[in-house]
Parts: sequence; C-alpha cells; structure tokens
Amino acid sequence: MKKVGLYFGTFNPIHIGHLIIANHMVEFSDLDEVWMVITPQSPFKTKKSLLDNHHRYQMVFEATTDYPKLKPSKIEFDLPQPNYTITTLVHLEEKYKYEYSFSLIMGEDNLKSFHKWKNYDVILQNYDLYVYPRISSGSTEHQFKDHPKIHKVDAPIIEVSSTFIRKQHALGKNIKSMLPDTVWKYMDEMNFYR
Repeated sequence: MKKVGLYFGTFNPIHIGHLIIANHMVEFSDLDEVWMVITPQSPFKTKKSLLDNHHRYQMVFEATTDYPKLKPSKIEFDLPQPNYTITTLVHLEEKYKYEYSFSLIMGEDNLKSFHKWKNYDVILQNYDLYVYPRISSGSTEHQFKDHPKIHKVDAPIIEVSSTFIRKQHALGKNIKSMLPDTVWKYMDEMNFYR
C-alpha cells in the first residue's frame, strides 16, 4: 500500500517553494507520493485574485510533470462546498481503501491553529501529519508538542508566497525565478495576474 502525503493549497499560482517542500517531503520521509490537492474556489466567497479551478489545476499539472512522485489532484472540485479536510479524507478513504494510506502535509503555522479545525481530533486519531517549518509567530498547542502522529520534517524554510508573486507581477516586476518555467509560460501566455 502506497503512503500518500496530501499537500493542500490554492496554488494561485504554484511556485518553486511549493515544489521544494513537496519534493523534500517525498524524498526525505517515508512517503511514496505527494498529491498536490488544489482547493477549489468557494462559491461563497469569490475572490477576484483567485484563478478558476481548471487554470490552477493546469499550472500544478505543468509544474509536476518532471516529478513522477508529485501528482496534481482535483479531488476537492467535486465535493460539496464549503468543504472540510475531514470530508476530503473520508472521501479518499472510501475511494482508495486498498491502494493508498493518506497523511497530511502542513506548515508549522497551520499546526498552531489545527485545534480549530473541524474534527481535528478524529484527523489526528487516524492520520499522520507531516509538518514543515515556517517562520511564524505564536506557539503550537501543548497537546501537539510530542504527539506520536505528528512528524516534524526538517525541510528548508521557504518564504516565497503566491500573494507576493501576484502583487509583484501586476506591478511589472520580473518574478520568473520564483516559478517553474512551465508555470511561468502558462501564466504569461494566459496573461494572468496582470
């Protein structure tokens, strides 16, 4: 049974930071694959800056073609909104019960607010969390400090953000070095975030 790490994000756009972390997780932990799960645009809060689901999926697809252990996933596109991580996990379990076992990948900043997630205790009971370091304030809840299901992975700290990329691109700055070439080409051809 393959161990799959689920890396959730809007990937708006996917950038080299996402790839570095996903690749680090799959190469330097016991995970066999990492699925980049694209968070769909919520029908309840449409953000102008958030590209359509299929464009973000296409960019993740382009970005991961050279990484056989990284896969784009649009599993959440078909789930009712608003969606919670627990729902996605249950859905994946039902669909792939005998092929894959799933874990969550998250930044340290998300772990700090993990106790506010819907059914976080159920998630922790049934799934491992792989946590990568982030520069952020605040502290991790005491209950998560030495939890057997929480694995801190000594990944590089990457402080590139999609928000920064979108803003600077709109200002005409050259942000090409922060994106995989294929993503840059797609973004440029489609005239996104201008």
